[in-house]
Amino acid sequence: MLDRKQTLPSVQDDWRAWLPRQKAEVFDAYVEGLETLYLMFSVALNEAIEMRRSRMQTMAYRVVCVTPALCTRLADCLGALLRALGEHAKHYGTTPNTVSLDPSNFHGPKEQRAARMSDLLSRVLLTQRSQFLHKISTLGEMASDIGKGFRLAAENLSGGLSTHPDADWQVVDAGHYDLNTCLRETIILLKSFLLVLPEDQIAAFQKTVRSQMSAPEPAVPSGERLVRARRMTSVGGE
Repeated sequence: MLDRKQTLPSVQDDWRAWLPRQKAEVFDAYVEGLETLYLMFSVALNEAIEMRRSRMQTMAYRVVCVTPALCTRLADCLGALLRALGEHAKHYGTTPNTVSLDPSNFHGPKEQRAARMSDLLSRVLLTQRSQFLHKISTLGEMASDIGKGFRLAAENLSGGLSTHPDADWQVVDAGHYDLNTCLRETIILLKSFLLVLPEDQIAAFQKTVRSQMSAPEPAVPSGERLVRARRMTSVGGE
């Protein structure tokens, strides 16, 4: 069973002390919503994994069938919040300091490669703004790809369609791990962003978040992207 909640430093209380009351309330509201979605997703998946380890295969498949929808909700909300951060930064020029992604915090090989590329580009990108926007874009793509790969593997398992069950269980295990890392990184980005966000832009930012939360996820150009992502991830987890 994976418990990834503490993979990255948990500094919510420390950062909250630096935020004015209104910003702290905004931060708490968004984080509470994301944490609730993650908890529902994680509890269900961990239960399925434990049942499988206890050789309760039929029950494991029944429980895992509820996880695709939970994973999708979490991935979609993460993507929406990240897009809102990016849109506001592009429009208002509000950008905080950022730290590049660490490949060791990811499980899947595709996510590790993306994190390494993010780290490389952070060393050559000249502006703070471009580094912030690139990290947002990378995390958004990761969350979307992880969510789609997870959903495909879990639906194959629960529907009895999987030709390689062990590999599909690896996909959902790695997806759980990496989606949680994306969540922790997004929370850190949100904290950094709110620290430098002018007070008179709070309402505008909230409006952008609401707009993104109600908007459909941007279309993926190629249907092959999901198949490729799943195949690459399936060989990396444990």
